[in-house]
Amino acid sequence: MTTGTSTTATAPLIEVSGLRKAYDGRAVVDGVSFSVDEGEIFGILGPNGAGKTTTVECVEGLRTPDEGRIRVAGLDPVRDHATVTGILGAQLQESEIQPKLTVKEALELYSAIYPDPLDWRPLAERLRLTDKLGTRFAKLSGGQKQRLFIALALVGNPRIVVLDELTTGLDPRARRDTWELIEDVRERGVTVLLVTHFMEEAQRLCDRIAVIDKGRVAALDTPAGLIRQAAGATVISFTPSGPLPEGDLAKLPGLASTDHRDGRITLTGSDETVNAVITLLARHHITAHQLRVSDATLDDAFLDLTGVGQS
Repeated sequence: MTTGTSTTATAPLIEVSGLRKAYDGRAVVDGVSFSVDEGEIFGILGPNGAGKTTTVECVEGLRTPDEGRIRVAGLDPVRDHATVTGILGAQLQESEIQPKLTVKEALELYSAIYPDPLDWRPLAERLRLTDKLGTRFAKLSGGQKQRLFIALALVGNPRIVVLDELTTGLDPRARRDTWELIEDVRERGVTVLLVTHFMEEAQRLCDRIAVIDKGRVAALDTPAGLIRQAAGATVISFTPSGPLPEGDLAKLPGLASTDHRDGRITLTGSDETVNAVITLLARHHITAHQLRVSDATLDDAFLDLTGVGQS
């Protein structure tokens, strides 16, 4: 994870309070609140249908909230939409442009809209679009279209950029190139609101993350803080040289879960659990073959917080 979160006492650049949005009587977003500091990369994670995209579309002024208050640089994104559009760039989850436009024409067109745009040429090179400048949008692959939309979101030199499923459809090299670009963008002081389902992406880029589940904020913390909230922040895995009493395992301090598979035992717990396992093995004169101790990941925290994948 990169560093650089704003620590000043200035007001947040983005403020969302009590946001609610319903469709056909069903609340898609139900009381979401969070704030984003200037210069921060703020992530939004959640299962499919959790309300992530609706939340950021309300921030962008593309949807009108049913209830709640949103301010972007002190402005109402619906009432002051034209002004907000001038300082906020967006790469939407689903976007289209005129199919006959070439990549170069699209970049030049978007550059002309803004008063102080970036030079689109280095941006196109960084996103590996230089050899596609003469290609019409309709002829681009899905990954090439995604890279173009990222370029269009950044070319206006925005103060804030919203990226919804930033690297979906990109190959591993393009994904990592894009991560480096976003890190560079933040170094210039741009604030990033990032919606993603890639845990590695969130853990690397985000200063803080809001986990949204069923339209509500289930947790809000740094990636490390979310991992610490997981039921088992430490994973211990080993193959014992002999049987261990199940009752002794169950009594281990800090233990969150136990899994037996093909003779191997995997425990999730805390640092206290690790020390207790070592003591237990010594007491029973059992050797732990291929002993591995690792921290939980953001995937573990996400599954624990949302219950995704659990029966």
